[in-house]
Amino acid sequence: MLDEKTIKIVKSTAPVLKEHSHEIGKRFYELLFSKVPELHNLFNQTNQKRGIQQEALAYSVYAAGENIDHLEAIDPVIKRITEKHRAIGIKPEQYPIVGATLLNAVKDVLGDAATEEVLGAWKKAYDEIAKAFIDIEQKLYEETEHLPGGWSGYRDFRVDQKVEESRLITSFYLKPEDGKPIASYKAGQYLTLQAEIPGETYTHIRHYSLSDAPGKDYYRISVKREEGRGGAPAGIVSTYLHQQVQTGDILKFSAPAGDFVISSKDLPLVLISGGVGITPLLSMLNTVAEQHPNRHVTFIHSAKNSEFHAFKEHVEKLAEKHENIRSFVCYEAPASMDRSLLNFDKEGYVDLEWLQSILPGKDADFYFCGPLPFMKAINAALKKWNVSKNNIHYEVFNPVAILEEE
Repeated sequence: MLDEKTIKIVKSTAPVLKEHSHEIGKRFYELLFSKVPELHNLFNQTNQKRGIQQEALAYSVYAAGENIDHLEAIDPVIKRITEKHRAIGIKPEQYPIVGATLLNAVKDVLGDAATEEVLGAWKKAYDEIAKAFIDIEQKLYEETEHLPGGWSGYRDFRVDQKVEESRLITSFYLKPEDGKPIASYKAGQYLTLQAEIPGETYTHIRHYSLSDAPGKDYYRISVKREEGRGGAPAGIVSTYLHQQVQTGDILKFSAPAGDFVISSKDLPLVLISGGVGITPLLSMLNTVAEQHPNRHVTFIHSAKNSEFHAFKEHVEKLAEKHENIRSFVCYEAPASMDRSLLNFDKEGYVDLEWLQSILPGKDADFYFCGPLPFMKAINAALKKWNVSKNNIHYEVFNPVAILEEE
């Protein structure tokens, strides 16, 4: 337990860290990679180049400091981070170097404002937080390894099928190379890929949502090829998967992980996806169709137009076959063919007015996933509608954990 003086110092200085979050995050990674270059293998280098990882780190530190005397207030953040740490294989012995480097970064950025007293308080706080994370992650490692079909570390999977779902999204059907059973998972969870890409100095780790219902003899991930735009680099791993990986190739994955899963409540489900954000929600939809025929589901998907709309026919067939499933489509920029076929329900963006017009009410469990601007808009709309916070659930594909902090 931390003493009152330490708690007071940490809470009072947390806003300062938030104010200088970008500089601290940037300096932290500069120091960390200079000290331990091999840690490049654990971090998304594209996110590094885009500055996303730096912002995520600083926000997490600020949030932990702000709530150091009641960490349960940030349980969603802790759960999300520990799930990802288990998936990529973070080890207890890595925490001290991260903590020391973080304090060095704070000192470098804040200068004289980072007094010995302040740094000492934050070290105690970091050690407390690190212990909590290590304890949670150890339980996750043990639980995962002892699941039927579970495993530790990374396991070889063969690409059994490669299926193009839209202009930018391709599905990969994965079967274990050893022929042994695979662990089940909860709809909405993800696999973690460790990719050895020819020409790349370091390995690359990526999380990809499972896009089918559990209970099969394969896993399926559906990956969007990230194109470079606006100065941002193209996705290294997604380009590799789309252009180089072929049927029969071997890829390494850790066991399923993630906290974005359907609740056991009996409320109707509203699943709202944008672009490749359809992947975890499709897993949820397929699971409900197979296992919960009495649970009402409204599935809403937003895409640029039909050329970019993955799984369109599959969802339409589910809605036709199951009375408990309704489907709606929103196209930002319908193509001429879309207009002639009238194959969408709304033009533009998903907004509150439209949601209220197609939903029977706000008493439902809402799950959404997609590009960050899309998610912020959905989150804001649901809050404006006074949907209970307990009924709002989302998955963020980049490292930032809290939409309101964007």
